[in-house]
Amino acid sequence: MKSFICVSDKKLSKAISENVEDISYSGIRKALRKKDIKVNGTRVSDDVFIKAGDRVDIYYIPAQKNMFDLLYKDDNIIVADKNAGFTSEEVFLDLKENFGDVRFIHRLDRNTAGIMIFALNDKAENALLNGFRDRYFDKIYRAEVYGKMPEKEAVLKAYLVKDSVNSLVRISDYPVKGSVEIKTGYRVKEEKQNSSILEVTLFTGKTHQIRAHLAHIGHFILGDGKYGDNSVNKRLKIKNQQLIAEKLTLHFKDGILKYLNGKTFRSKK
Repeated sequence: MKSFICVSDKKLSKAISENVEDISYSGIRKALRKKDIKVNGTRVSDDVFIKAGDRVDIYYIPAQKNMFDLLYKDDNIIVADKNAGFTSEEVFLDLKENFGDVRFIHRLDRNTAGIMIFALNDKAENALLNGFRDRYFDKIYRAEVYGKMPEKEAVLKAYLVKDSVNSLVRISDYPVKGSVEIKTGYRVKEEKQNSSILEVTLFTGKTHQIRAHLAHIGHFILGDGKYGDNSVNKRLKIKNQQLIAEKLTLHFKDGILKYLNGKTFRSKK
């Protein structure tokens, strides 16, 4: 059990997040459902507003690691900031448990952290799926790669073939059987002694595209055990894949999500 006194007026969930370090958002929701939270000695099941001076007691099992942070929610969408080490499906199932009719829209690799967006109804689902399919949205990633880039800014073009048997993709400079064209843009934001920090833009969105494409030109993402060099990762003491879906900007001309036109969601990582 954890107890604390609220210091200012705010929602119960926000107060708990600020005062209890080892509980996830889904853990808070679960505690509410089970009425394992007391405010001034009274059990509550809703995310009520509490006041300065209110005492909160919460009974919970400490989380080993939070799967994601909830960045935004309204009646149509949910935006989550996923932590590395969890699959997109795990995040989806957690949200579905807490919010019911959640719709899966897109994926991030297990070891890629950052922005994911989900729909809460049919119209929002269609709007988001169409937006991703038609490339209406701006997706920006942050990556730390090995070495110095040949140019400060460039758009890379190549061809990708998916190898489902080995769960990876292969990159070619020329069209080959079964390949699709890919375009990956980057801009150097910072150079370190052994690496470069890049802002990466996806013009096409294929499986493992960023990881495989950058590795293909000799600048793999640090911490990537599949397309990178584990001896380099070990030497540089990099254990986690250095790739984050940093920003997602939505564009809508009309429809149910028009109010989100131009809205940018940023990862806190």
